[in-house]
Amino acid sequence: MSSKERPPVPERLPAPVVDAHTHLDACGAVTAADVADMVDRAEAAGVTRVVTVADDLSAARWAAEASTWDSRVYAAVAIHPTRTKDFGDAERSGIERLARAERVVAVGETGLDHYWDYAPHDAQEEAFRWHIDLAKRVGKPLMIHDRDAHEDILRVLAEEGAPERVVFHCFSGDADFARRCVEAGYVLSFAGTVTFKNARALRDAAKLVPLEQLLVETDAPFLTPHPFRGRPNEPYCTAYTVRYLAELRQQSVEELASGACRNAERVFQLPSVTTSCTDCDVRDTAIHHTDE
Repeated sequence: MSSKERPPVPERLPAPVVDAHTHLDACGAVTAADVADMVDRAEAAGVTRVVTVADDLSAARWAAEASTWDSRVYAAVAIHPTRTKDFGDAERSGIERLARAERVVAVGETGLDHYWDYAPHDAQEEAFRWHIDLAKRVGKPLMIHDRDAHEDILRVLAEEGAPERVVFHCFSGDADFARRCVEAGYVLSFAGTVTFKNARALRDAAKLVPLEQLLVETDAPFLTPHPFRGRPNEPYCTAYTVRYLAELRQQSVEELASGACRNAERVFQLPSVTTSCTDCDVRDTAIHHTDE
């Protein structure tokens, strides 16, 4: 099987779920027809809606536009921390304008990245603080990128005052960090990384997160779930992660999917389509992780 070939579309989930963080443009979508094809494959697997996320101003413009092409697509806009070396007035005004669009449901992905050295830490932190303020001003959740920067992320959030809803995408911490985030009221979003063979600490974290504080995502085209790691990822692969998490947490697939979907509806203020998981009442805050 070629490493360039997409994984098979899995059996449809017993309840709908939202891919809380994907990059449709990086998956190869350019036109409205491309987007429709991708979300058609996702819907066939039970992934009925997606949030496509930007990492620079050009991608933000595309994501906001793409969200108007298909009712199953929403957008998040920000400047990725690794792109903040030249974070100026054009980026600020452009992102703020896009963040106010109706189908843009989050400010992200923003945060800190201490793994790559593409942008100085002080530039990343300045941009992160600006995005925190923007999320408060537009009344939308903050979607956080956190790579090797756990303590600094929490420090900046504490100093600035976290928005009411915070998204740490693709959670990457251990059980202790997860516990601290849960206590702060954040929602942890898990991607295909939780299925990787070397991710024992992340699995320990995933097991302790209350269902009402959990999201699922792909971060596609990155982080394709095991056993397809290294092959192209797309939103439909959320279904693989949902099934893995359900088994890991000893929950039914329907319970986990319904709960994660309900959380996404609450955090991103999407129209409700879920009918189960009635105990999902927690502060609207979610967590974002890291791209490979």
